[in-house]
Amino acid sequence: MWSKRLRATRRRLGTVWLVGIAAATTLILTVGGSVCADETQRAATSDIRTSPNFFKICEGQTYALCAVASCFVFNGVAYCKCDVKTGDSISLPLEFDDGEDVCTVNAEGPSNGYIVSTFNVHESVVAPYGDRAIYTCPARTSDGAYAQCDGGICFTSTEGQSFPGFDEPLAKDQIICSCPITVADPTTARVGFQIAGPYPCQNSFFQYCNSATANAKTGSTIYVGAPTGTARFLARRLNGTVPQLNECPSPHG
Repeated sequence: MWSKRLRATRRRLGTVWLVGIAAATTLILTVGGSVCADETQRAATSDIRTSPNFFKICEGQTYALCAVASCFVFNGVAYCKCDVKTGDSISLPLEFDDGEDVCTVNAEGPSNGYIVSTFNVHESVVAPYGDRAIYTCPARTSDGAYAQCDGGICFTSTEGQSFPGFDEPLAKDQIICSCPITVADPTTARVGFQIAGPYPCQNSFFQYCNSATANAKTGSTIYVGAPTGTARFLARRLNGTVPQLNECPSPHG
């Protein structure tokens, strides 16, 4: 009974997720494109606070944090190595049926063998002690693939286990999440995308902005990403402030 319900839920979430992330990207564009500047951040936050259903804060739950995850591509799906966290997080609401949403789905997860991927700032990208950074892939040149894990379903049976595409077994607080893949199109993109990579900045990591390295073929390695400015925007919406982040702007502008 539950397995049928979960499969139906995942189908619904997938459809809602695609519509929702497009709406979120549109909102970011309408308030100034990148939302990296403080003034744009404040404007965006003000607008979003007048629309309480646009994002959902899940309070005090166990969730998967995939913000800095690497992923193994298999048959058109990204399987990402994410961290298990407990606390508040934010996501598109992903509403369905009567009163169900991302938070209710996640609340039912731990006792049923899964949790949901939602967002918070990952401590590894926070200055001055973080060893990861946010890399910006420019819109006009980037055609690489990346995983968008908001609302991804993650399997608790993978914690501490080996998984294809990863050299080492997962730690006890790591989990595999299945996430849709986005392929950037520089001919239509109005903003680029951001992924997390090593810090201090390494120019060689920008290869993951391009399809020669980051693509949707089985066996590829890609990274979790989002349209430029999304992480800052959601951090402010969730926490009220944005910490100082390690950032690596593209050397090609």
